[in-house]
Amino acid sequence: MQRNGFEPYDFTLGSVISSCANLASLEEGAQFHCQALVSGLISFITVSNALITLYEMKLLGLYYSQAMPNLGKPMRRLICLKECWPLACSRARLVEKGLQYFESMITEHGIIPILDHYTCIIDLLCRAGRLEEARNFINKMPCHPVVVGWATVLTSCRVHGDMEIGKWAADSLIELEPQNPATYDLLSSLYAAKGKWIEVAQLRRGMRDKRVKKVPGYSWIKYKGKVHVFSADDQSSPFLGQIYAKLEKLNYKMIEEGHIPDMSSVLHDVEEYEKIKMLNHHSEKLAIAFGLIFVPLALPIRVIKNLRVWRLPQCN
Repeated sequence: MQRNGFEPYDFTLGSVISSCANLASLEEGAQFHCQALVSGLISFITVSNALITLYEMKLLGLYYSQAMPNLGKPMRRLICLKECWPLACSRARLVEKGLQYFESMITEHGIIPILDHYTCIIDLLCRAGRLEEARNFINKMPCHPVVVGWATVLTSCRVHGDMEIGKWAADSLIELEPQNPATYDLLSSLYAAKGKWIEVAQLRRGMRDKRVKKVPGYSWIKYKGKVHVFSADDQSSPFLGQIYAKLEKLNYKMIEEGHIPDMSSVLHDVEEYEKIKMLNHHSEKLAIAFGLIFVPLALPIRVIKNLRVWRLPQCN
């Protein structure tokens, strides 16, 4: 556009920044942020909202915890209209503040919550492990949660080992999306963590009977303008030897430091050495190993996934 003499306006810049957010391209998004500042387009709500989406996972928790109390009422009301504020509190583990803002949104600003606000509060409570509160909150909601709300509950139940609420969430998810393989995977992992292998086998049979196909998990990392994609036990990368050698070295070092692998996330009833092998070859680990080999030390390693990350104890 600029080469042809056209300057971007607010909707153009907002759309481009939103695309960067969806692709997790923080560096490119930051460049457009600079352009928004220079051009003055940052004052447009289209651009500002796109920037909030771009940065919210990393920065908004700090922003809301420190800046929100000092903002004037009109600005706080504008922020309350965006559903990302409880999400930011959730990421920063600011549970009480998030609940406080949700209450003030209704009582102080007269804003009627939409479904996205309720979904974010569910996320807020579940991330803190307050599953009983999340269930009570859902039961008092004026509307039913959407898929992402139930998936959040089920994910948290997997992490905290709550079979009762997890089964409740899974039944609701299956009712909404009977062909979604993620629900069966999460419930299988919950059963597997409790050693209930008969129930795991029954779920897998049910998936076959209903012709539910599992979506393969992929992780990718961008390096020098090229996207490198990995799957579990990947054999396609030209850097395979270096990647697996790096993983072996890291694994040996972790064991030396006293690390004990958490094999509860392996959903197969196999010997321990097989479970360790499966854990070592996760797509996320392959992508991280690639980043450690090739990405310069001063730069962050940013791995993106095609599936929701419900728990990665071995990748922390």
